[in-house]
Amino acid sequence: MTYQVHGVSASGNCHKVRLALEQLGQPYVWHEVDMMNGATRTDVFRKLNPNGKVPVLVIDEHTTLSESDAILCYLADGTPLMPGDRLERAQVLQWMFFEQYSHEPYIAVARFILQFQKNPDDARLPDRIAGSYRALDVMERHLATRTFLVGERYTVADIALYAYTHVAHEANVDLSRYPAIRAWLERVRSQPRHVVMPGVDQ
Repeated sequence: MTYQVHGVSASGNCHKVRLALEQLGQPYVWHEVDMMNGATRTDVFRKLNPNGKVPVLVIDEHTTLSESDAILCYLADGTPLMPGDRLERAQVLQWMFFEQYSHEPYIAVARFILQFQKNPDDARLPDRIAGSYRALDVMERHLATRTFLVGERYTVADIALYAYTHVAHEANVDLSRYPAIRAWLERVRSQPRHVVMPGVDQ
């Protein structure tokens, strides 16, 4: 099976999917979507995802899957990236829900405002940046005594939170006060088949 992936390479949510596919050795074809010029709002794209967002994983001619963390769970199921233990599996989901509710809406939105919209005067930024630090404080406390987020091994929880944490500086968020997070980022980068997320202007 060769997956078709519709995404924006410089999007953290899309990069999660690419990273999981690469590290699992799954064949895929990447289709770059011109999000900033309305490509996700076309009738053609909405047939893939009525919600008009990337990423979208095309599994076969009848089946698509959207929402980045749902895609991660689908890809990781039955692999070392998703624990078989019931509690650890729930803990992976706990961190993925945290990422989508308490982390991504802050770091990712601040980064989008600054890097995609190029609008440093946006009134939303102070709140988004403050929320970013709250999320990072939670991660720092957890990672201070752990190698990875769950079960002392690399899982899709790490992929999910790595995506936007490693580009927090692009959201005007300073990681220098987070030594445990910075060490964890290096451990994630050292995983086999790691791929680098391109910059917004690349």
